[in-house]
Amino acid sequence: MPADQQAPLHSARHQLAQLIADIREKHDADSHLLPQLESLLQQLDQLNEHDYLTGALNRRALLAQLSNELARSYRTGHTFTLALVSVDHLEQILDSHGQETARAILRQFAAEFSRLLRTLDVFGRTAANEFAIIMPTTWLDQSRKAIVRIRSSLDQNDWAAIAPGYQLHFSTGLTINQLHDTPEAMMTRAQTALRNARLQGAGQVAELEPELPPFSGHED
Repeated sequence: MPADQQAPLHSARHQLAQLIADIREKHDADSHLLPQLESLLQQLDQLNEHDYLTGALNRRALLAQLSNELARSYRTGHTFTLALVSVDHLEQILDSHGQETARAILRQFAAEFSRLLRTLDVFGRTAANEFAIIMPTTWLDQSRKAIVRIRSSLDQNDWAAIAPGYQLHFSTGLTINQLHDTPEAMMTRAQTALRNARLQGAGQVAELEPELPPFSGHED
């Protein structure tokens, strides 16, 4: 969700949560409204965490999930992969078919990607034409195979029904976590990998592993 829409949503959620707390504390006569108010709060939370166009997690929620996965990996020692994907040549679709067609492609792309991922994977929209996938307990070679499998499935979709003559392709940048990594550092590496993939042409995958820590020169 754009930042200019998030601030009012945060404010509305805070006000509603405070109202619910006040009703509970005072045992107000309006307590019969609590189920409706709590349902509304859940809807606001859903909007606050999900992208308005595709229904995927928004960037803020995705980064929070990435932070959680880094903490879990630090505790368990399990490696995981972060992938960034973007639809190739979407700008051309925007120019030739218009904004609504481009939006329809993004919605369908996100829906299909979400359907094809594992239940433990986390999927979110991080920019206008950029999506991120957190793949727990997964190495780079496994993630590449997953991307190839998803690409093969998406190739079977009738994208020409949305934009005549169109066949969707997407680029992918992959990276894995390292000790003491941060969400920002992982995102930066994945974005560099995604740029490298785009330079190779449509539908390509590029990987970028973290740099090894400097050698201290001391032996145990």
